[in-house]
Amino acid sequence: MSAHSSITKDGDVGPAPAHDGSMDGIHEKDGLQDHGSIQEKPGVVAGQVIEGDVHDQVHDEDVEIEFNVTERDLYEAKAMADAMSLADVRSLMDGVLKIHKNDPNFPQTILNKTIEFLENKDIVENPQNYEELIYEMKIEAALITNNSPYSEVRAVVDNHDDVNIPSLTIRTWIMGLAFAIILCFVNQLFSVRWPAINISSSVAQLLAYPIGKACERFLPDVGFTLFGVRHSLNPGRFSKKEHMLITIMASCGNGSPYTNNIIWIQYLPDFFNQAYAGQILYQLLIGTSTSLIGYGMAGLTRRFLVYPSYCVWPQSLVTIAMNAAFHDDANMQVEGPFKRIYRRSRYNLFLWVFLAAFIYYWFPAYIFTALSVFNWPTWIAPDNLMLTAITGMNHGLGINPLPTFDWNVVMTIQNPLNIPFFSTLNQFLGMVVSGFALFAIWFTNAFHTGYLPINSNQVFDNTGNLYDISMAVDEHSHYDPAKYGSYSPAYLGAGNITVYMFFFAVYPATIVYVMLNHRHEVLLGFKNLWNTIRNKDPSEAQYKDIHNRLMSKYPEVPEWWFTILLVIAVGCGLWGILGWETYTTPGVIFYGLLLCIVFVVPIGIVCAITGVEVTLNVLAEFIGGSVVPGNALAMNFFKSFGYVTCASAISFAGDLKLGHYVKIPPRDMFWAQVIPTLVSIFVSIGVLNFQMNDIPGICTAKAPNRMICPNNQTFFTASVLWGTIGPKKIFGAGGQYVALMAAWPLGALVPLIFWLIRKKFPGQTWLRQIHPVVLLYGGLNWAPMNMAYMWPTIPIGYLSWIYLKTRFLDFWAKYNFVLSAALSVGIGLAAVIIFFALQYDPDRIGTLDWWGNTVSYQGCEAWDQPDKCRLLVLEKGQHFGPGPGEFPV
Repeated sequence: MSAHSSITKDGDVGPAPAHDGSMDGIHEKDGLQDHGSIQEKPGVVAGQVIEGDVHDQVHDEDVEIEFNVTERDLYEAKAMADAMSLADVRSLMDGVLKIHKNDPNFPQTILNKTIEFLENKDIVENPQNYEELIYEMKIEAALITNNSPYSEVRAVVDNHDDVNIPSLTIRTWIMGLAFAIILCFVNQLFSVRWPAINISSSVAQLLAYPIGKACERFLPDVGFTLFGVRHSLNPGRFSKKEHMLITIMASCGNGSPYTNNIIWIQYLPDFFNQAYAGQILYQLLIGTSTSLIGYGMAGLTRRFLVYPSYCVWPQSLVTIAMNAAFHDDANMQVEGPFKRIYRRSRYNLFLWVFLAAFIYYWFPAYIFTALSVFNWPTWIAPDNLMLTAITGMNHGLGINPLPTFDWNVVMTIQNPLNIPFFSTLNQFLGMVVSGFALFAIWFTNAFHTGYLPINSNQVFDNTGNLYDISMAVDEHSHYDPAKYGSYSPAYLGAGNITVYMFFFAVYPATIVYVMLNHRHEVLLGFKNLWNTIRNKDPSEAQYKDIHNRLMSKYPEVPEWWFTILLVIAVGCGLWGILGWETYTTPGVIFYGLLLCIVFVVPIGIVCAITGVEVTLNVLAEFIGGSVVPGNALAMNFFKSFGYVTCASAISFAGDLKLGHYVKIPPRDMFWAQVIPTLVSIFVSIGVLNFQMNDIPGICTAKAPNRMICPNNQTFFTASVLWGTIGPKKIFGAGGQYVALMAAWPLGALVPLIFWLIRKKFPGQTWLRQIHPVVLLYGGLNWAPMNMAYMWPTIPIGYLSWIYLKTRFLDFWAKYNFVLSAALSVGIGLAAVIIFFALQYDPDRIGTLDWWGNTVSYQGCEAWDQPDKCRLLVLEKGQHFGPGPGEFPV
């Protein structure tokens, strides 16, 4: 038995039969598919076309390893391969090469064999000389036709469907909306905490299962018939599609409108102090507009980001794996590390890991918080400037070989179990390169950064104090040149400068990278869209995988549904902007739509392949601040519509892919996304008003439970830079950061350089794993985060995606994503209980005041003293840079 073998409960090899997407050959049992077993001996497929019985020449174990395929998937592919002709295989693999040639997720060994197969013309004339290669190509063609070319997708996504399984039932609506409300409430409350605690939809997914099973057992089968469809309180067995829709509804409702950031800085006295921002109607209108406008654009993304098989959407696989753990009755035993056979079911593993994570998180979160912020080098000399600057986790670069024992910290930037290792490694390398640049900027006092904290996300004046925006604006919060000229330019720390520099580089890099490496797929997407508009068959070769064929049985969402959403969103936005003193042109809404049209496909493709989403917030700020210089509020609306429109469309597409994988009818998906989003707007705004009006000292260093609003501080920083002062004064001619503009053309060159290197050295296969966009994206992870939040993902990601996946694929496929889900859910539930039971009212309950909870916040690492340790110190009355009247206004 190979390291990739799968064993059934009875101990016999039991693969599923080949299947073309229909229900033939699948035995139905309570709405689940019971896969039968192939009766032939292992390694033998009846009716093989090639003479000489190729199976005697090709060892299945070698094929499993080379093709990164489990034995179960191999049997299923072999059963289908014998029906494929050589011409069929060449035609299919030609399309595969065009689409996956530059795909870093696609296995290199298969790519090499595909090139060899297609370029060798002698194969057509003398196929008997190439039996082994032809057999392998038939196997791969069968995998692509009847499954997925990616082992991580095959590991969790079922390539069968039952159209009779219910999805959008009454109990789905009740549970989905309830979880959307609860998660939205908790996440909005914790959104201003550092580090933030975000309760993911995995919590809802966990709790929905026992509740759904209870509904299945105790609710009566009563209901009503509407439009010929019966809706019952208990339609039968709680299905995997109902469960997934509940999870998706919770996911759509667990966030907050991006415009809540605008409300924060408008309303609070420490920011702009505009009282009208507290009006509920105003908050609802702008929140509804920004939340729905991306959904209105999402209809365009399906042909580019949902239907193609190369759009893997790695984050979706964790959710599907968790769903399968609850609903998959099969428990195949697998061979894994230490030469053992592992019999534990995924559901059993989930429960034990969930329980362990729940118990353990009490230590780094409350009992012994030094386990979370394990900045042990700074304990040696808390006031040592250079030691803290390099190793500090709160205010330094976080260069520490063992920075944390807290899984919540490990997955702050990204979860290494969810994201392909090439993506994790590229981000890490990008952060290493940018970290050297950051330290060099600070240590040489470039841009006067030596007078400022090394890794802060705040804005400072020329005395090193936080920038006082009231010293540069009039009573309408508009730019006042006289007041600004007598005050100070705005200055950034080295960390913030590095982040902006890499933001400027990543935008052109994204466009150039997609043009060079994915132009074929983009053109096919446009062709598909054009065929849809002309009412022709929209299918293209790369869309004819098993999942698209199965989904073709369900009616698609009409384009006019998305159009209505778009009209509603635009209408609410116009009302909100014109109905109050926002001093903003309504053209900002259409600007956001235009920016989305340009970037949604390139950014979406990168996100779907790598799990990394390049956000448009800085680009939207740059353009908005140039269009409306001196008007911070108007710039914030430019930023919100410019960023959220694209981000929402991509998020919507990711959920559509999730439903696509699980075979949920598209129209059910539409309503399960839109309605919870609308409900969550009301909930989040209610919590927002409670936070702003009832939590003392909110968004200040004196706020309870570290509710210091780091994201809002960053948002305010951007308002000052891009709105009040404007990009022209900061980054234009004569501005203190004009040198950063060189990042725009350099960013465009980076993917071109890597593309040319790969052309020059085609034999260096490791170059396919270098993703220039993700590499540059790594530089965005500074200020206030640092290397301590990135480095731990490398050994964990390598262990999962490289060591275990390549050596024990069955083991990895069975357990990896379930482990990730269990850790996240256990931490999430523990965080909620700890906060409300022990931290919400520390005066009444008390805190654990001992060395293990204070040692990480001494000296230069103290939370309330970020300005204590700086490279250069000013005497009282001194300033750096040009003084009043010495800089352009």
